[in-house]
Amino acid sequence: MTSRALAAITDRIVERSKPSRAAYLSKIEAAAADGPRRAHLTCGNQAHAYAAMGGDKDALVAERAPNVGIVTAYNDMLSAHQPFKDYPDTIKEALRDVGATAQVAGGVPAMCDGVTQGQTGMELSLFSRDVIALAAGVGLSHNTFDAALFLGVCDKIVPGLIIAAATFGHIPAIFVPAGPMVSGLPNDEKAAVRKKFASGDCDRDALMAAEMASYHGPGTCTFYGTANTNQMLMEFMGLHLPGSSFVNPGTPLRDALTRHIAQRAAQITALGNDFRPAARVLDEKAFVNGMVGLMATGGSTNLILHLPAMARAAGIVLTMEDFADISAAVPLMTKVYPNGMADVNHFHAAGGLGFLIGQLLDNGLLHEDVVTVAGDGLDLYRSEAKLEDSKVIFAPGATDSLNDKILRPCKDPFQPSGGIVRMTGDLGEGVMKVAAVAEDNRVIEAPAAVFHDQASVKAAFQAGQLNRDVVVVVRYQGPTANGMPELHNLTPCLTVLQDRGHQVALVTDGRMSGASGKVPAAIHVSPEAADGGPLALVQDGDLLRVDAQAGTLDNLTEGWLDRTMPTVDLTANEVGLGRELFSAFRRRAGDATTGAGVVV
Repeated sequence: MTSRALAAITDRIVERSKPSRAAYLSKIEAAAADGPRRAHLTCGNQAHAYAAMGGDKDALVAERAPNVGIVTAYNDMLSAHQPFKDYPDTIKEALRDVGATAQVAGGVPAMCDGVTQGQTGMELSLFSRDVIALAAGVGLSHNTFDAALFLGVCDKIVPGLIIAAATFGHIPAIFVPAGPMVSGLPNDEKAAVRKKFASGDCDRDALMAAEMASYHGPGTCTFYGTANTNQMLMEFMGLHLPGSSFVNPGTPLRDALTRHIAQRAAQITALGNDFRPAARVLDEKAFVNGMVGLMATGGSTNLILHLPAMARAAGIVLTMEDFADISAAVPLMTKVYPNGMADVNHFHAAGGLGFLIGQLLDNGLLHEDVVTVAGDGLDLYRSEAKLEDSKVIFAPGATDSLNDKILRPCKDPFQPSGGIVRMTGDLGEGVMKVAAVAEDNRVIEAPAAVFHDQASVKAAFQAGQLNRDVVVVVRYQGPTANGMPELHNLTPCLTVLQDRGHQVALVTDGRMSGASGKVPAAIHVSPEAADGGPLALVQDGDLLRVDAQAGTLDNLTEGWLDRTMPTVDLTANEVGLGRELFSAFRRRAGDATTGAGVVV
């Protein structure tokens, strides 16, 4: 039975969303009522669509077999997406075996925040989510598909694809994972080398050797950042098959799962007896389950931006209050780097998502009565995917944690509440990921040091100007100002200051990332400075209080709100590395509390 707290949160989301959800479902029902898509194309339309399909042409023309559209984020620069190279051929072959067909509907861009950290290209990162949604929409607009398979893993890719899946919610959607790379250099050792480099205690050769030993092969990066938070989310929301998220690439089980997923897509189209359109999966309870997973695992702060944007595409309205209340009701049950020393492979081996979902269900902290791509009810997701006689089976998952330093039951969590805190006060509204922040560092009161970019922070650090108790304020980093880049590149120098015994915090209207660490960081502060938010009025030396215990974010300096709003020249943000192409996005972007979206 669902807990009273979770039921109350869900009820208010349903009530708040009634008008927009009703309008969404009406649109979806009208699209579904038209029947199988291809039946409404002219002969000329169809001839164009099938011209290159060889031996599949007869099945496509007959219109009796499901045709599955593949939307792929493949490129071979991203380790997480490189395994997708051969997936379309595998999927087509698996579908032919059951009398169905598949076509690649289109490709979507997939940029890597790891490559662009601290670089100009990061200013395109958040908006790539909207580009991905638009690109997927173009591919699916050919209207020849009875279901869609979405091949994507990383930061903005999955949220963008979810927005597209919700928009085309009259057809089923299954998300296809690629899995994490096998474990390399332990994350704590990598982080130690980064700190040494920041403080000048090792050279670039040592830093490069550590980074290459950590990010070393195909698959998702093994720390619990945004990419792996996305994969968790897809299971909690019923869009992956059970137990499929964290199986390594290139293994027999991974390959068998890809075939099984493809055939499952053919089973759930409107042409069969188990129709499961995406709109039925993506309901209010699914999004609440996703937020529960985020809190129970101490997942990426980026999902606090993405989930509201994803939900709005399905006519559902989420607020920061929802995140805060779910965080208060859900215990933190995992410790995966940067929240602990383990990586996602260790987490998976310790019992993984099957154990976690089972525990949360047993304690009333998830909605079981949901529609998923695997079947009815989240109880299916207690399972573990295994191979038996070369076929995928879903066996009972772990009922006990195999390593309580990584994964704990609800009744013995790492902390009684989730890993994310809503921050409000006279500086605005933001969030903080506290899963890795020690209790002693959750309340910081110190003078401000104000900057307008990351480079200036690092220059001040290297000049010794930050060797003190300090709240570093980095403003004009919101979606309107420069696209809201991640500021994770600041982590090593801020960590060094903290390790020297100083009280240190970060306050910004930008993002941090799924790799937010042990320095308290109040991020996504809204309204952003470029939109006249109070963060623009802060000056060097103002006494700021960042209190994650109380969830407050305040300037204690008398009279500071009476200052004149400064005028700042942000034109340099508008040119270079494609930023010119995104000026319309910056003008249209919503604020962080609503997901900083452009297309919804």
